[in-house]
Amino acid sequence: MLDYVDLEADLTEEERMVRDTARDFVEDEVEPVVADHWIEGTFPKDLIPEMGELGFYGPNLSGYGLPDLSEHAYGVLMQELEAGDSGLRSMASVQGSLVMYPIHTYGSEAQKDEWLEAMGEGEKIGCFGLTEPNHGSNPSRMETYAEADDEGYVLNGTKTWITNSPIADVALVWARDRSSPDDPVRGFLVETDRDGVETPKIDEKLSLRASITGQIELSNVYVPEANVLPDVEGMKGPLSCLTQARFGIAWGAVGAARDCFETARQYATDREQFGKPIGGFQIQQEKLAEMATRITTAQLLAYRLTELKERGDLRPEQVSMAKRNNVRMARNQSRIAREMLGGNGITADYSPMRHMANVETVYTYEGTHDIHSLILGHDLTGIPAFE
Repeated sequence: MLDYVDLEADLTEEERMVRDTARDFVEDEVEPVVADHWIEGTFPKDLIPEMGELGFYGPNLSGYGLPDLSEHAYGVLMQELEAGDSGLRSMASVQGSLVMYPIHTYGSEAQKDEWLEAMGEGEKIGCFGLTEPNHGSNPSRMETYAEADDEGYVLNGTKTWITNSPIADVALVWARDRSSPDDPVRGFLVETDRDGVETPKIDEKLSLRASITGQIELSNVYVPEANVLPDVEGMKGPLSCLTQARFGIAWGAVGAARDCFETARQYATDREQFGKPIGGFQIQQEKLAEMATRITTAQLLAYRLTELKERGDLRPEQVSMAKRNNVRMARNQSRIAREMLGGNGITADYSPMRHMANVETVYTYEGTHDIHSLILGHDLTGIPAFE
């Protein structure tokens, strides 16, 4: 596998074990079935408990039966899962970074006891409800609200483009608390079997098809006070979760691009035209050289990001740079890989076109490319373009 400047030589034995376990899982369990799932628009749900057994959910969290692995281990795990398919990494990322992380960081002991071990084992599935039909890039304008009622709250509103929602047992819904001054944003753990909750599936997607996506529709849904995350208020809650998930995306995009590169390199050595492998022609070698360079540059950024995270110095703006750069890189290099495969590249027999379509979603979700540009622009100039 492409590791041109030997970055993986610095991984610990445990981190290598995580990499190899995930790589073998993808090769043995995911690659044989993922193309069919992508075509059918389904997720391989039978893999959910196995991923739990392997410790793929919230592996960098501690306690409650969780692995407490390093951030490097988490990163290489996301890289290997997305080398299989972005839908696979998305499922694990939402479960671990967007639901388990906030419960672990902001939840009560009772909430942690109820959900973390079960979610870590894949027995319970979570989803993250932030985006709304009218509020994507500007989630602070959310319209979903909660009102105090009978030692709890009643929630109303709609969330959309929610990974896992049709199969989730619990939704972490971010809503405005109209019972408090200034309507602060708070996090509510909403079991999806409560009266008034609907989680319809979004069909006919042309990207990230091997992922279950839906809505969360809330109509006078009652939740007790015990379901409110007690230790966070305001947009810090959801945005801190997104920082965790974007960190994983920066690693995952490298995996998708690397799989495209490896597919193209193998094809270039196997496919013969004009009496020799096409990899012997200068123009194909230039493409491979450029792909390897771009992927290696993104790997370096991911590794540096992880060093900062490990020592507690990582800033959200730095994560924005990595998410922005690495996903754009994967978007561009998947196209080049598809091009190298010629007509065969548009079939499901090869991965680049599937990755190419998937990355359009990754390019858009958890902060679009343009939004991350503005985040960086604000950080570099001190002038917010959002206002």
